[in-house]
Amino acid sequence: MLTIVYGDAENSIYNTSVYFKNSYESEWFDSELAKEIVRDVDHSDVLSGECIQSPVLGQIPPERLSGGVKTLLLMLNEPDKIFNASTCGDNCAKWILEIGKRQDITINLRHMMDFGMNTRFDIVIKNGGEVVHSMKELIPVASQYLNAMRQEQD
Repeated sequence: MLTIVYGDAENSIYNTSVYFKNSYESEWFDSELAKEIVRDVDHSDVLSGECIQSPVLGQIPPERLSGGVKTLLLMLNEPDKIFNASTCGDNCAKWILEIGKRQDITINLRHMMDFGMNTRFDIVIKNGGEVVHSMKELIPVASQYLNAMRQEQD
């Protein structure tokens, strides 16, 4: 199941690009899900765990993938850690939901991510323990915690 912490999350990894660079393993690219994520988000093909074929950049190492793809791969392969999903665009939202269907993950968000107005899901909001099933339910709950975060920063 997917759990979201809005605002500051203790032990959250905020700089996902640096963390990815120092922790990913080439085997992470062997799974079909990883290949689908790279193809969909970055429009690139995994040639091997060390080489990605980008239509714009040519052959690149995994470290040159987008921040969103790197964060998704971290969520998929290190589900016991909390990653800053605000490094992901809304094009990553469906993949976050998919990973959350396959395994328990907790992510940190500092913005309102669009999971799709017509998408049904099960998300636990760790801040207050709410369980939401749609954007209509998520928006007021998330807004409450994001607004409180902004007030604390002022």
